[in-house]
Amino acid sequence: MPTHDYTTRILWTGNRGEGTAHYKAYDRTWDIAVPGKAPVHCSNDPLLGGDPAKMNPEDLLLSALSACHMLWYLHYASDAGIVVTSYSDSPIGVGEVGRGGAGRFVKVTLRPHVGVQAGTDLAKAEAIHHRIHEVCFIARSVNFPVDYAPVFEVSG
Repeated sequence: MPTHDYTTRILWTGNRGEGTAHYKAYDRTWDIAVPGKAPVHCSNDPLLGGDPAKMNPEDLLLSALSACHMLWYLHYASDAGIVVTSYSDSPIGVGEVGRGGAGRFVKVTLRPHVGVQAGTDLAKAEAIHHRIHEVCFIARSVNFPVDYAPVFEVSG
C-alpha cells in the first residue's frame, strides 16, 4: 500500500525564564508550525491550567475528525448528485479521566448541519454519513466510537 508522510513542528513557548524548575514555573503553551502555513497558538486544556482562548489537543483532535468527515461527505455527495449548499458541524467529544489524571475520549458524536437543494433525497443524503468512517483517515485512526446525528435543511 502506498504511504504518505505528514510532518509538523511543535515549539514550546511556555518558558517564563525558569524552564521547568517547578510545576508552576512554566506555561503549557506551544505553537504548531507547519512549513508554509500560519502558526497555530495552542495551550493545555483549561481544566489543567491552560489558556481557554487557545486551541488544545482535544480541540484539535475533535476538529480534525469533524473536518475529515466533512470533506468526505462533500466528495460523496458530489458523486451522488446531491448538491450541498452549506455545511457546519458542532461535534461533541466525551472524555473521561482515570486514576492519576490520565484521560481519553470515549466517544464522539458529529452533528453536521447540512444545507441541500430542494428535491434532495434525504435518506440518500443521510446514508452517506454512515459510509465515511470506512474511508476517513482520522476516523479510521481513532480507537473510540464515532456516531452521527445529522440535520438537513432544504433550500429552495
